[in-house]
Amino acid sequence: MSSVSSTPTGRAITPGRSVGPPSGPPSGASFDTLEAGPPRSSDLRGRRRPGELIARGLLAGAAMLSVVITAGIVIALLVPALTFFEQVPILDFLTGTRWTPRFADASYGVLPLITATAWTALVALAVAVPCGLGSAIYLSEYAPERLRRILKPILELLAGVPTVVFGYFALLWFTPFLQDLGLEVGPFSLLSAGMVMGVMIIPTIASVSEDAMSAVPNALRQGSAALGANRMQTSLRVVFPAAFSGVVAAVVLGISRAVGETMIVTIAGGQMVQMVSNPLQQGATMTTFIANAALGDSRVGSLEYNTLFVVGLLLFLLTLIVNLIAIELVRRFRQEY
Repeated sequence: MSSVSSTPTGRAITPGRSVGPPSGPPSGASFDTLEAGPPRSSDLRGRRRPGELIARGLLAGAAMLSVVITAGIVIALLVPALTFFEQVPILDFLTGTRWTPRFADASYGVLPLITATAWTALVALAVAVPCGLGSAIYLSEYAPERLRRILKPILELLAGVPTVVFGYFALLWFTPFLQDLGLEVGPFSLLSAGMVMGVMIIPTIASVSEDAMSAVPNALRQGSAALGANRMQTSLRVVFPAAFSGVVAAVVLGISRAVGETMIVTIAGGQMVQMVSNPLQQGATMTTFIANAALGDSRVGSLEYNTLFVVGLLLFLLTLIVNLIAIELVRRFRQEY
């Protein structure tokens, strides 16, 4: 007599027969349905969405608009500049030391304007770069989060002050202060204009640099601390090199703003066109000349009128060279995480 046992489900089995799931497809399904797999979701990649097409067109138009505007600026500066160089040799323009386009014996040497611009920008960067980077390091690495939320907006308020206010501040208060210190400066000086311009640039350098340092992963800070480095060593040897590309971008923005600043140097730097050998002197920068010449009664198309555009083109090229150098530095030292 054969023995019969039962499973927990109540199904009877005989010895030598394995127990497993019932063969065949579940009720209501066929083998064809199982072999086909789960139902596929509808592919939406090929469908045209009007809203997405409109957004893409607007973004492409915005990108092209910036290119068109830049090209328009270059053409507007280049055409009168070429007319200018048909009458003035470019070598005399770049190496001449006398700039008197409105005099009877006109001379078109642009070096006096370049030297005044260079001194003003150097003084401004000497103030803005150390103060801006120091502020960025403190806000990023030392300041508590609550204090940082208070200090950063206050620092950025300086960027909203009109430049004409900075100009009169330099003329009426800072220049007398330098005279009280015993410095031999006159009523106008590039030193006063440059230092106040540096104060104006501090928020730009500090804000951009702080954003770059805050983006550095905390794992680098933790690894540096695990190796025994203190906070200052971590900030200068780990965080700062990691954020170098952002710091370079901040400094380039500062340089561009210093070279292109008009009101501060026009009000406090003076308008005497001369070769500047030290920042205690007064001098006319390229932007000062453009501001003053644009208010004159030069005949459109005349040589004197075209000097506005040739100086503007030179200013544009100097800024472009600085940006190209910065792009190469960022490309060499950029670190991605």
